[in-house]
Order: sequence, then structure tokens, then C-alpha cells
Amino acid sequence: MRDLSWLPYMLFSDRSGRIYEHPYYRMAGMFGERLVPINPEDLIPMPKYSKLFYLPDCPPIGIDPQTGDYVIVSEEKINGRKERIYAVCAFPEPGIVRTHLPAADYSRKKYLLPTWGYTAVGFKDGRYWICGFWIEKNYRWDPRNYDDRVLLKKIEEYKKRYPCGRLIRHLINCALRNHCFAAKNLFYVRWEAPVPVSRKCNARCLGCISFQPKGSFPASHKRINFTPKKEEIVELAVNHLENAPDPIVSFGQGCEGEPLMEYRLIAESIREIRKRTKKGTINLNTNGSDPKKVKIIAESGLDSIRISLNSARPELYRAYFRPKGYDFYDVVESMYIAKRLGLYVMINYLIFPGITDQEEEFSALKRLIEETKINFIHFKNLCIDPVLYLNSMKEKGSPFGIRRFVQRLKKEFPNVEFGYFNKYLGDAG
Repeated sequence: MRDLSWLPYMLFSDRSGRIYEHPYYRMAGMFGERLVPINPEDLIPMPKYSKLFYLPDCPPIGIDPQTGDYVIVSEEKINGRKERIYAVCAFPEPGIVRTHLPAADYSRKKYLLPTWGYTAVGFKDGRYWICGFWIEKNYRWDPRNYDDRVLLKKIEEYKKRYPCGRLIRHLINCALRNHCFAAKNLFYVRWEAPVPVSRKCNARCLGCISFQPKGSFPASHKRINFTPKKEEIVELAVNHLENAPDPIVSFGQGCEGEPLMEYRLIAESIREIRKRTKKGTINLNTNGSDPKKVKIIAESGLDSIRISLNSARPELYRAYFRPKGYDFYDVVESMYIAKRLGLYVMINYLIFPGITDQEEEFSALKRLIEETKINFIHFKNLCIDPVLYLNSMKEKGSPFGIRRFVQRLKKEFPNVEFGYFNKYLGDAG
């Protein structure tokens, strides 16, 4: 049996959320429902601005370093008394791809977890260690650049400089309450800023962060409840593109539905924006559900498009997005059209250890890249209750690891870019 003494210690929580490291058992991880070994290359020090959570009613699973056996640890002595304990997990900083889910007994859980990227974490040598790797380090999205004490002053300066209509007020709420980095950028007058427009959506994504039906987990964002006027959109976008460094304005944010539902408004707004300025990048984040609408927006002056997928396999795509009035193949057609019209085409690839890293998924994604000639793949941790996702996918293939999945893709497609954030493409003119 291999030596396991190097592994970080298993973490656990008491009922109040206080976190402890176990004195004996070591941390474990999961690919989907499978307990799997953690290797040294799977671990990185947890960055400062990551978050820690505990999972109520879910006992942690650790490894006995003497035997290598996995052990469900339901109770532990705390201050001399035996208490029930719960698993602990991390939510990494932006730019990190998780490789392992937290090892826990989820069978006792009778609730749905909110939308976070639950990641295996342990403790050793005075620091936390998480299972993941950096896919992109980008100073523009470093949490250290988003100090809310500075933000309040910036919002007041922005309101004095520009008219403060409904759209700006909505984004002030996004910046202050939802802590949306893109919304904060609008008031800092820098980098990528959002332009939410759509109240409606034509999908019912399992992990939607702006709308969840009653009886589910609470949505983490408040969806926009009005349709902005073209004049509001144009003024916001032009001001940002003209004055911000490395500017991007993006339609299709977490605080709205599907932007293609307002395709005419977006197309008309982009045409007007480009009459006034050729600076910066205009981007569309979308589900790509309607190729004809994508074509109309693309021809209005759009620079880049990011289309969301949880899988390149149609059946898994349908199980997560639950599309209304469109299908997976419409999404693929949108990629063809966008590429043919000269857009910089990105996939917002929502990855999940144990599902994404299956041989069947790798083959399907490889075919999709070969056929569509996309430019960029975002590797985004799918933020969702692991049990909800696994039960919905009903997929029992053999995973081989997210790290290896990415390594193989990079080798197969050296001309495709891999990262985590939207790309500034320079000035359009």
C-alpha cells in the first residue's frame, strides 16, 4: 500500500459551522459518486479569497492512512463531548478548475444545496489545500481588485457623471448585493462590464442562478424585472467602451434570462453603439438556442460570442438545460454561423468531476471542436448540488480526471485557447 501520510488532514465542522482538522484521518475526494485517490499534483494551496462551507447532515469521508480504507466519520469528540460532525468543502477563487468533489455521505441530506462549486479541501502545515488547478490567472478578475470600500465612492462618482436610470440602478444592486465583479467594473470604469436586457428565458437550467421554482434552492441573483430602452443600453455601453481600459461590454449576464429573447433590441443597440464608437469588444453570452437570431446580432457588429454547454453529448445537455422550443443541434448551428461570420467563438463549458471527465464526453467534445472550429474554451466549475446533478445526468461512465481531460484537449488542439474569462479583442475599428 502506498504511503498516505503526506495527505492533508480531513476537515469537519460542528453544528454551528466551526471547522476543525481531524487528528488522524486524511482528506478524500470524489469523481461523481466514486471515491478516488488524491495525488500530490491534484493539490494546490487554497487562495486567500476562496470560501469554506460545511454540508449539514452530510458526514465527511476520510482515509485511514494506515490501511488506505475510506471511512465515514459521523461523530467526533469536541471539547470532550461526542458530537455529530459534517463535511467541509471549498469554493475556489475565479480561475481555478476543481478536480474533486468533497468526500461526504450525501445519503442523509434532505435538501438542495445552493449554487456553489463544491470542492474537496484539507488542512496541513498551517494551511488549507484544495483539489484543483489554475486554468487562467488574470489580474482583471483578482478579488483583491474589488474592494467594496473603494466601490462605494466609485458608484457616487459614476452617478454624478452619468444619468442614473433603471439600468444603472439595477447594476448598482448587482454590484453591492450580488457582489458581481462585472457590475463593479462598470463603476470602476474598467475592463468587462455587463449589459443585462432580458427578463425571460427559453431554458430551465437545473443550476440557474437567477430563477428557481418554489421548493428548490434559492436563486443567488435577482433577475432583471424590466426591459431597458435602447437609449439606456447605448449610453451605458458607449460610455464604458470610450473610457475604460481594455473595455468589454457583455450582453447575457447572471442577473438576466436568455439575451436572444431580446435579439432585436440587442442588434439595434449594437448598431447604434458602433455608430458612436469603434473601441473595445462587444460580447454576447448566450445559450445559442436560435441560429437565426444569433446571425442577426452577429451582423449588427458583435465581436465575440460565448455559448454555454454542460456537455457535448445531446442527452446530457438536454438533462441540464431542459430547453424549451430548441435543441442541442440548434446550439451547434449557432456556433457554425458565428464562426462563419467572423466572430471570436467561445464555449462556456460547465464542468463537473465524474461527468465531464468521461471518455464518451472527451470524444464528443473533440468532434464538436473539430467541426465548429471554435477559438476558446472556458472551463467553468458547474455550481450545483452534486446529488441533484448526478441524479439528473443518470450517467455511469468511468471518469479519468479533470486535469487529464484538459491536458489531453490541449495536446489535441494546440490552436484553441483555454481559460476562465472573456477575452478582450482590442478595438473593433
